[in-house]
Amino acid sequence: MPKITLNGKSIEVADGITIIEAYKQLDEPIAHYCWHPGLTIAGVCRLCVVEIEGNPRLQIACNTVVQDGMVVNNNSEKVKTAVKWGLDFHLINHPLDCPICDQAGECELQNQYMEFGKYDPEMAEHKVKKRKVVDLGERIVLDTERCILCSRCVRFTNEVSKTNELGIFNRGDRSEVGTFEDKPLNNKYSVNTVDICPVGALTSKDFRFRQRVWYLKDKPSICTGCSTGCSVNVYYNEEGIFRLKPRFNKDVNGYWMCDEGRDIYKHINKENRMVRGRYKKDGAWCSTLPLETAKKAGEKLRTYSADQIAVLVTGQYTNEELDVFVNYAVNKLGTKNIFHWKNNPDGWNEFDGLLLRGDKNPNSKGLQKVLQKHTVGGEWKDLVNQIDKFKAVVVAGPENLQAYPDLKEKIGTLARLECVVWATADDNIAFEGLMDFTYLIPQKTSVEKSGHFTNYNGLEQKVDVVTTLLSDSLNLEETVELLVGESVDMSQREKEDMHVMKKNYFTTERGRL
Repeated sequence: MPKITLNGKSIEVADGITIIEAYKQLDEPIAHYCWHPGLTIAGVCRLCVVEIEGNPRLQIACNTVVQDGMVVNNNSEKVKTAVKWGLDFHLINHPLDCPICDQAGECELQNQYMEFGKYDPEMAEHKVKKRKVVDLGERIVLDTERCILCSRCVRFTNEVSKTNELGIFNRGDRSEVGTFEDKPLNNKYSVNTVDICPVGALTSKDFRFRQRVWYLKDKPSICTGCSTGCSVNVYYNEEGIFRLKPRFNKDVNGYWMCDEGRDIYKHINKENRMVRGRYKKDGAWCSTLPLETAKKAGEKLRTYSADQIAVLVTGQYTNEELDVFVNYAVNKLGTKNIFHWKNNPDGWNEFDGLLLRGDKNPNSKGLQKVLQKHTVGGEWKDLVNQIDKFKAVVVAGPENLQAYPDLKEKIGTLARLECVVWATADDNIAFEGLMDFTYLIPQKTSVEKSGHFTNYNGLEQKVDVVTTLLSDSLNLEETVELLVGESVDMSQREKEDMHVMKKNYFTTERGRL
C-alpha cells in the first residue's frame, strides 16, 4: 500500500486510487463538483486542484493516481487562489435564486463558496439568461440557468441507468443540459440525477417546494419497496415524512435507489393510514382503539377450532415480528394452516439488472426462513384450494398496495369466510365486500419500529425507529399477543413513542453568520 502525505498528514492508501479518493479517506475537505464516486471521471470543473511536491503545475486530484512517497497539499495560497477564481468562473452566470431554490440548505455551490470562496465578484457583464422550469419528464424539472455543467446527470444516464436521455448541447457559455428530442427523462432511476446534482438545476417534482430542508431531520432506514432492501435516509418532521434518499451501501444499492422506492413514504404518512381500529357489526362499521379491536377479534377467533383458522401473511414485517406471529399461530392458535401471500408469483424473480425486483416485499426471505423453522407454509393457491374448510382467516398485510394490484379480487375470495381479522397500516384497502365479524387492526409501519429485514440475497439489515406517526397503532407482535388473549403493556411503549415524537427544533435555532 502506497504511503503518501496529504496536507502534512501521512496515510496509507490502496494502490491505484486517485488523490481525491485519498482526501475522502482522510476526511479532509477538498473542493469539487464534477467528481462522484459512483461515476466515471470527467475532470471538467477543475476545482479539485492540488499542489504536488516536485511538480511545477497544479494538478486535478480526481484524475491523478497516487504514487508512493507523494506529498500533496490543497491548503497553499497558490491552490486557494486557483480554487477561489475557479468558483468565480462557475458563478459568473449563476442566478441569485437561493431564496426560491429547493436546493438551498443542501447546495454544494453554497457550501463550496463558504468553504473555499468568500471572494468579492468583479464581473460587470450581464449574466447569460437560459431556460427555467423545463419539464424533463414525469418526475424532474430543470433550471438551466443554475446548471454548472458538471455532467454528473449525463454520466448517470449513460453509465448507470444506461438510458442515455441527457446530453450537453450548444457551445461556450450557451452550453446547457437537456434531453434528446422526443426522449423525456422517464427511466426508473431518474430522481438519482436530482440527488447527485450539486446545485438546484435538477429538482424533484414530488418534493419541490414542499419543505425547506433545514426544517427536516433525517435518520437511516431501508427501503421496503422490494426485496433489494436499499439503504436510505428518511427525511421527516412532526408533519410527516417528505422524502427518501439513497444511503451508500456497497453490499446492496451502492449510491442509488429506484424511483418506485422513493414513493413508499406516501403510504406511511397519516393521510393514507388506518388511524382507528374498525369492526363490522350488524352490517355497519364500528370504530375503536386498535388495542380494543384486537381484543374483540381475539375473542371471536377463540370460538373456532384450530383447523377452522387459516393465517395469511406477507413478507412486509420484521424478522422479529414474523417469528412471534408464526410461533403464536402454531403454538397458541394451534393452526398449521399458514400461507405465504406473494404479491406477484409469476414475476417473483424478475430483476431489471440494477436494483428493481419483482418481489415487492422487503422481507420475503425472512418470512420463508420463519416458516421453515416452524415447518409450515403454503401459498395463496393452496389456501384457495381448501378455503371451504376454513371459517376464519387472520391476514398480516399488505402495506404497499401498489405491489398487490389484485387485492380487490383477493378480498372477494376471503369474503367467503365467516370471520376475517386483518392487520394492516393502509386505509385505502376496499373492505366493503367483507361481512360481519371483520376486524381491521391498524399496524405500525417500517419507520415506526425496530427490527431486522432480510433481503433477496439473505443479507440481514437492522432498522431502528425513525419517528412515530400514529402512537396507537400496534406492531405485529402486539397484535398476535392480543389475539391469543394475552395482555400487552402499552405504558412502556408510550414512553418510547414520546421519546421519538420530538418537535422540530430547527425552526428556532440560528447558526452564526
